Amino acid sequence: MVIVSMKILVLIKRVIDYRVKIRIKPDGSWVETDNVKMSINPFDEIALEEAVRIKEKGIASEIVIVTIGNDAMPEILYGLALGADRGIHITLEHEIQSLQAAKILQKVAEEEKPDLIITGKQAIDDDANQTGQMLAALLGIGQGTFASKLEIAEGHAVVTREIDGGHNTVKLKLPAVITTDLRLNEPRYPSVPNIMKAKSKPVVKRAASEFGVDIKSHIVILNVEEPPKRKAGIKVKDTAELIDKLRGEAKVI
Repeated sequence: MVIVSMKILVLIKRVIDYRVKIRIKPDGSWVETDNVKMSINPFDEIALEEAVRIKEKGIASEIVIVTIGNDAMPEILYGLALGADRGIHITLEHEIQSLQAAKILQKVAEEEKPDLIITGKQAIDDDANQTGQMLAALLGIGQGTFASKLEIAEGHAVVTREIDGGHNTVKLKLPAVITTDLRLNEPRYPSVPNIMKAKSKPVVKRAASEFGVDIKSHIVILNVEEPPKRKAGIKVKDTAELIDKLRGEAKVI
């Protein structure tokens, strides 16, 4: 059975581009973001690509992207150019944690009533890997995490997940939340005509305060610093010297 009226909600996050070298602010309060190239979180871009492919198969009729943050319009337009039909931009002055984001997204999902929610398994800025799971729990629906393959049929999602022991396949009744892994697909580049069309697609701006969610940060960042630089290695003459150093200096054997 093909669900031709299926709606997909794709969650995207604006992050520092993965090709940018991260720099810590002089006061150690956070990483430097001024005049730094930003982009859609790579895992979220994979999620959007998968949504577009589902729509191209005729299974879905609408793709809605939603993001939280003040300066995300370039990323929303990029997502619309990739194939989303409309965007929801939730404006917010400060950073929030995963649970707060999930509670806001819960309100959006309850309004939009999507058949499928899909997002990246984690964001490359904090690597929290929490929002998708928290959102599924708040909505009381199934979840398929780390998806490396996704099939939609007869009101269900069949998700192949990559786990430590190999692969695990789960069948979820829709609506459900899917979080995507790197091997699910390779995102396309937007064409010039689609970039131009994106400018005319609808984007709704809403303040985070509209949703009645506590958006006060409950985590205080005391200091941010770079990891210690790795010390140079040494050369050993033979196996005996290697074992001696592992036992006497490194104390690992």
